[in-house]
Amino acid sequence: MSQTTEPDGEQAHPDVSEDADEDMNPAEALSVLASETRLDILETLWRADDRPVRFSDLFDEVDLGDSAQFNYHLKQLTGQYVAKTDEGYDLRFAGGQVIRAIRAGTFTRQPDVEPFEVAGACTRCGGPLVAVYDDEQLAIDCDDCGKAHGEYPFPPGGLVDRTTDEIATAFDERVRHLHCLAADGVCPVCSGQMRTEITREEPCCLDVSVRAEHVCEQCRHELCSPVGLVLLDETVVASFYDDHGIDLSNRPYWTLPWCVDDEYTTVEETDPLHISVRIPLASDELRVVLDEELTVRETTCVGCES
Repeated sequence: MSQTTEPDGEQAHPDVSEDADEDMNPAEALSVLASETRLDILETLWRADDRPVRFSDLFDEVDLGDSAQFNYHLKQLTGQYVAKTDEGYDLRFAGGQVIRAIRAGTFTRQPDVEPFEVAGACTRCGGPLVAVYDDEQLAIDCDDCGKAHGEYPFPPGGLVDRTTDEIATAFDERVRHLHCLAADGVCPVCSGQMRTEITREEPCCLDVSVRAEHVCEQCRHELCSPVGLVLLDETVVASFYDDHGIDLSNRPYWTLPWCVDDEYTTVEETDPLHISVRIPLASDELRVVLDEELTVRETTCVGCES
């Protein structure tokens, strides 16, 4: 795909059209998948150790005795989901996405998970924390006062063959990854452009009034979080914990008050917007100032040794 260069030397946006001739109608693209045989073909290609796969080898692996019928189904997949080469057949990215979505349980599973306790204590009252799973969302809440400690997407596949402790660890890692991408302007669902806006309103389901709201301009995927959560990926914050002998990556985000509570976040200026986040640790305190795009503008360590 070609790109043009503007007079000032910056590259213009590539010429991408949603209505390009090679695009397939969404209804047609999905209807192609309405066949167990076709899904078996995609699964077989996905599992193959070496690709491309020759027609005869692919046919042998799929449970269908009629080669003519097999060829018909394979042709329906070729182009959008499967690539045909001189060496055989390969799985295109879209085909892989189909299998990944199926294995994640996005379309097929509605698991019933009982609430389970997670490590840490409520940052408000010190009560026990529980994880509650519903509609592919996992929430961490206080079992005593009900304070919310974050609710974020977690596909059903993340529950498979994991203990509750392993689920909690995977959820923490996923939340960090989701917000790292969102803060960088990349949608974690479709890779479209993510727009970030700092909202100052009455507390919502996160129990915080100053929060970052990320919305994808392409697929409308949304993420909402306390401002402090975006600092988990900042080197200066990780180094602050390292200096105190603590590996920040091993601390679940919901055990860090500055990631889930309002009292550590202050709007310092409104034009331009500057927000400070206090991160206390032992007798020291790291103060981080961010702008409206959640870019770190200033850091100060109070009490730290020079």
